[in-house]
Amino acid sequence: MLLFAAMVTSIAAAGFLALSMDVHWEQVRSDPQCSPRMVRLLRVLGAACVLASLVLCLGADHVSMASLVWFMTLAGAALVVTFTLSWRPRWLRPLVMWIPATTAREEAGRS
Repeated sequence: MLLFAAMVTSIAAAGFLALSMDVHWEQVRSDPQCSPRMVRLLRVLGAACVLASLVLCLGADHVSMASLVWFMTLAGAALVVTFTLSWRPRWLRPLVMWIPATTAREEAGRS
């Protein structure tokens, strides 16, 4: 169960980090660009999810095996997010649906 949670957390991390880039943001959302504050928040969330996936892997196995599994979950998550962005980018929308569209546009206009 911990390894499944680590994989889901790794996918969320890769998704947050990908969506912090304008190109991928535009693929997923209809907003022209994400505000600099939201970019920082998405990157922090991505980093926090990477750390959480490491902690979950460490909880499931001993250190030498957990580090291997963690790297593999990160590689697998990167592939999942890459293929999702190239095939069905809107499937990543649940990661950023909590950000109101008007807020993203207003903050982008202010910066």
